[in-house]
Amino acid sequence: MTRSPSKSELEAIRKGYDADPARSLSLRAEAYTEPQWHQLDLSEIMAKTWQWVCHVEKLRKPGSFVTVEIAGKPVAIVRDRDGVLRAFYNVCKHRAHALLSGEGEISKIMCPYHAWTYKLSGELVRAPHTETLKDFDMRSICLDQVQVEEFCGFIYVNLDASAAPLATQSGDLKTEIQHWASDLDELTFGHRLTYEIKSNWKNVVDNFLECYHCPVAHKDFCTLVDMDTYKVTTHGIYSSHMADAGKGTNNAYDVSNASVRTHAVWWLWPTTCLMRYPGRSSMIVLNIIPAGPDRTLETYDFFLETPEADDMEKEAIRYLDEVLQVEDIGLVESVQRGMMTPAFEQGRIVHDPDGSGKSEHALHHFHGLVLDAYAGAAT
Repeated sequence: MTRSPSKSELEAIRKGYDADPARSLSLRAEAYTEPQWHQLDLSEIMAKTWQWVCHVEKLRKPGSFVTVEIAGKPVAIVRDRDGVLRAFYNVCKHRAHALLSGEGEISKIMCPYHAWTYKLSGELVRAPHTETLKDFDMRSICLDQVQVEEFCGFIYVNLDASAAPLATQSGDLKTEIQHWASDLDELTFGHRLTYEIKSNWKNVVDNFLECYHCPVAHKDFCTLVDMDTYKVTTHGIYSSHMADAGKGTNNAYDVSNASVRTHAVWWLWPTTCLMRYPGRSSMIVLNIIPAGPDRTLETYDFFLETPEADDMEKEAIRYLDEVLQVEDIGLVESVQRGMMTPAFEQGRIVHDPDGSGKSEHALHHFHGLVLDAYAGAAT
């Protein structure tokens, strides 16, 4: 059972944070290292926010399904016979066995343990050898539903039954994405990269949200985009990170024939990152998955115009995998090690009031959302 933080613990974890990024310190090191805060991350953030699942192409057909784990809880997402998108806890109402695994297409949901069978809409329709049971009404049994939403070509779920729709919470995000990537629904899966990182998930998000480190740590990236045009804007539960493509030859990958000449990136609270890099029309989805106080899993899914990447995209994938990720993973793992020492408690937020990429105001925005979530759990 997750213990709620006391008021004194909440005051301690907020110490140094100021609503004004020009005055603020960062989130304290114990939020990245102590197991109690990791458990709170799962219960108060991951279990109460919209979590990315997949591109809509996986769930277009009636009977198609996908299974995922959110905050340690198994979830199945299904397109029913009437075309309605549904999500359930992936748990049989008989003896709690998992109902589905992986992804695919089905005509019904049948538990592999005792063959209890459900409609794609969740109602129980068959329970073998229950005819003689007393006070047993099969029609009253239905799988527990989870909120699910299709948003800008992707599927998201939320374990919090009282959460507002993602389209409502996210303000103008849909308008922004549709402006820069109007063909998102038409893209198709092309490639996936996976990583296991020895660092807390919040360090991974912190690193993603600022490019203050880019001129030092990502010299090739700084030739791919024009850093003078890099602009970061924070909104309610997201931030946008925009830049023009570099004007000359870059050291990352060749974009001389690119049809997309902008770097358009969005971070959606808490762990979804959408990236449209220079090249052909595409979208990269980075999903950041907390796996422990000092362990994070990452997936990079590349959605392209065609299932097969072209030469430019192959080079982009190689650059991200062999260069950019190597640099970033080295950074966040070093930070995690430093946070485990008595030499660091928290650091100063570097703030540029003009909102340039070399500013940490998006990181500060993220820290405020984390602290608000912690406050919601305080006793």
